[in-house]
Amino acid sequence: MMRTCVDQLLALPHIDAPSLKGEVHYLAGRLEQLRMQRTITNEAYLDAGAIQGAIELVANMIDMGVPQTEIQEHLRSTLRRADRIETKHPGLNWAVESGRAS
Repeated sequence: MMRTCVDQLLALPHIDAPSLKGEVHYLAGRLEQLRMQRTITNEAYLDAGAIQGAIELVANMIDMGVPQTEIQEHLRSTLRRADRIETKHPGLNWAVESGRAS
């Protein structure tokens, strides 16, 4: 699931808290929408929420002054977790990303 969003965050030259918080806001709204439309299961919603929470945690770490190297490591760990969730819930990444404005 959110593999695409985590990839994009890792590609930033400098990862900042506002970018991460914006992503958390998007994910919260999009996941709720997908769950309400029954596009994703409740289980997929809960699993995806773990990624959303991990991104929010990293944003808070940035606010506390944690070095970028550690931030990137946490995001890489989140990326691995997102891969496992996408394997468990195929199509979740597409469902989340299809809601973005072009």
